[in-house]
Amino acid sequence: MIICVSANPAIDRRVRVRKLMHGAVNRAASAESFAGGKAAHVAMAAHALGEEVVWIGFLGGATGGELECQMNGLGIPTVAVRTKAQTRTNDEIIDEDGNITEILEPGGDISHDELEQMYGVCQRKATDANDEFCLVLSGSLPPGVPLDFYSRMISLARERRSKVILDTSGDALRSALPSGPDLVKPNREEAENLVGFNIDDPDAAIKAAMEVQRLGARTAVISLGSDGLIWSDGDSAIIASPPPVDVVSTVGSGDATVAGFAVGHVRKMRNEETIRLAVACGAANCLAKLPGQIDVNDVNRLLPLVTIRNAARGFEEAAQ
Repeated sequence: MIICVSANPAIDRRVRVRKLMHGAVNRAASAESFAGGKAAHVAMAAHALGEEVVWIGFLGGATGGELECQMNGLGIPTVAVRTKAQTRTNDEIIDEDGNITEILEPGGDISHDELEQMYGVCQRKATDANDEFCLVLSGSLPPGVPLDFYSRMISLARERRSKVILDTSGDALRSALPSGPDLVKPNREEAENLVGFNIDDPDAAIKAAMEVQRLGARTAVISLGSDGLIWSDGDSAIIASPPPVDVVSTVGSGDATVAGFAVGHVRKMRNEETIRLAVACGAANCLAKLPGQIDVNDVNRLLPLVTIRNAARGFEEAAQ
């Protein structure tokens, strides 16, 4: 089982315009709304791959109800922790050249009682899991949720001897790393902000991954967009690159990648098999009509096209 926890879910709106003009009136060619937030995308992608998934999130107001309805409509069991604050809405604006502009709301305040309800729900779900599960913690923390939120969740999984994947950024990431998540997946910008240097080539990415491990992660993955990712477990490093695809949107591709790692964990796949699956999922998301809603046929087609190579030289230099 994969348990996905979302402290800051959202309804995502995708708006298409001919050309986005700043400081002017823009008329949309189309607009659609769908369930979003990083953990929701992970749950969708893992579900598409055929895994048992549970999604847990703070939900409030009409947007929270819409998000819950959409998740259930996709066949994903949803556990809602009700909040007084309305669930946020994020905007993704795509112009005719494929440029994507995202506007992300911060999320509403979470009360102490609502926070304690979340801890209780996650504890019960972890206890009810019959087998070893994989806990996926994705996304930002809304106002009212303390920085130790993810650390408490990691401790919960540790009590059950289960794996934890963490995908967040900024202070939330830095605060949770000492708790020792099994895998952390910052993107290039998030990793640069964390380690304090530019990641402009694979060797720099390996160095960054090892620094993330020094801060507490057991395994570090630095995602590099269309350039693929760097994976390091402290003993070795792997560079994995996706095949070129005709991109519909890159939004959610990092989350689909996380889903691939989570599925690899629960299926006890070898490291290289898991990495290949994760990269194929990220590429398949670029082809999907909506974030996270990947097609398993695309994943299977892309799997053998993923390029994987050991980064021995760069790893040895970074370790010195």
